Amino acid sequence: MNLGQVFYRQMFREGRAEAIVDGDIRRDFESWYGEICAVAGGLKLRGIKQGDHFVALLSNRYETATLYWACQMLGAIFTPFNWRANAEEVAYVLDDAEAVAVVFEKRSRDAVGGALGQIGGAGIVKFDIDDGDFTALLGSDRLAGPSSVDEGEICLMLYTSGTTGRPKGVPRSHRAERLAATHCVAQLYYRHGESTLGVMPMFHTMGVRSMLMCMLLNSKLVCLPAWDAATAMRLIQEEKIATLFLVPTMFHDIVHHPNRSSYDLSPTVNIGYAGMAMTSALTAQCAEEFKPRHFINFYGSSEIFCFAVCDHVAAKPGCAGRAGVGQILRVVQPDPDGNSGPHDIVADGEPGEIIAPMDGMEAFAGYWKRPDADAKSIRDGWYFTGDLGYFDEDGELYVIGRVDDMVISGGENIYPEEVEDVLAKSPNVEQVAVIGMPDDRMGSRIVAFVEPASPECSAETLDAWCLDSTLARFKRPRAYVFVKQIPRSAAGKLLRRFLRDGDYDLNTDFESTL
Repeated sequence: MNLGQVFYRQMFREGRAEAIVDGDIRRDFESWYGEICAVAGGLKLRGIKQGDHFVALLSNRYETATLYWACQMLGAIFTPFNWRANAEEVAYVLDDAEAVAVVFEKRSRDAVGGALGQIGGAGIVKFDIDDGDFTALLGSDRLAGPSSVDEGEICLMLYTSGTTGRPKGVPRSHRAERLAATHCVAQLYYRHGESTLGVMPMFHTMGVRSMLMCMLLNSKLVCLPAWDAATAMRLIQEEKIATLFLVPTMFHDIVHHPNRSSYDLSPTVNIGYAGMAMTSALTAQCAEEFKPRHFINFYGSSEIFCFAVCDHVAAKPGCAGRAGVGQILRVVQPDPDGNSGPHDIVADGEPGEIIAPMDGMEAFAGYWKRPDADAKSIRDGWYFTGDLGYFDEDGELYVIGRVDDMVISGGENIYPEEVEDVLAKSPNVEQVAVIGMPDDRMGSRIVAFVEPASPECSAETLDAWCLDSTLARFKRPRAYVFVKQIPRSAAGKLLRRFLRDGDYDLNTDFESTL
């Protein structure tokens, strides 16, 4: 069954249930289905058909979700991309995806115009939703109903964040997306009718998944186009949002917000995070602030979606738990050059690269037009995640960083997230990121980039903090750089390459030692 057919059935199941909220826009499933079919009819009239790539540069809003579902009704491939992207980046995606159409909003208008000029994209159909084009689509004759496209066909293509080089297209089938969402409902303990905050970007796997889960449960998706902790807390209070599925950065912003006590967060009973590690300090703060019914660490990727799930993270901070539904995990010898194989398994407790089989129910079938990326990441039927982790004595997984981020200093392996977890507990640290920098004697040395939380923050106080902790002395940072803001992607992921390249703003109120 394809996703359009699933939505159609859920509409009949509980058509009057509220489906989406975006500011003053409120739709139940029945009325929204009618608008989705009208938009799908308008797209068809403009020549969009089954198998066409429909590129979207949009924030989280009603129009984005409606266009996503219109593509599912048609059998077109919804291909979202970061609306903050520049013209060169947009040109790459339009060309790489072989886009038939592109939809954008006011703030991405110039980038799209520049991109089309670069690639000679006169034949690409354009929709500017802030200039009346979406309203025109709503006035179209409705599509009769969902297409009969096979569930094995591609419905979505996400682009990886491109933390190393050009982003890669990740084609996702109707079947894989449906199963991923169904498994996610079970593993995150979602309940029928419980609303979700739709703030994770819809060009990110977490954003799309939140929307799909709401559809499966006839639940309400509350759109938040741009992250703002105060607005998020207001929506939690006003819309009675039961579930938050966010990156740790967003939880940090909520629990540390100066006006946190002004908002009632009691409607939120279910919290989950993904996309990056959560420090043990932040884990404890979230458990205290939300007192959730369930607190879950969800470890996955765009390619496979779910690797592992931990539903007792408050008791075991940082634990990624056990393999997800229908999943198998191994930890093998880490090798940045890609020479390790699926049988090079390391002992429990020993760090290595996390891998998963390609025949899983939620897995993709390979990157879009990137045999080089397939050769690097897919070996002997296994997907090599590039993530470092280990199994503990209970057989549960811990993710400790990226293979490429591991620092070898004086012949010793040092994992940045272990150092970050220690420093993040200091009351003088707001946020921290650790990288390795070249060193003539040691090969590499540990450098910590810190957003200070108090005037007492200094290299001396932080070194003393590390010395008083359980961190091995050789893992201590040898230099501290105080910055105004740690660089992160639109999805909240830490961008270590910016730190390596010197792309950050120093906080000159504090004395750096690099």
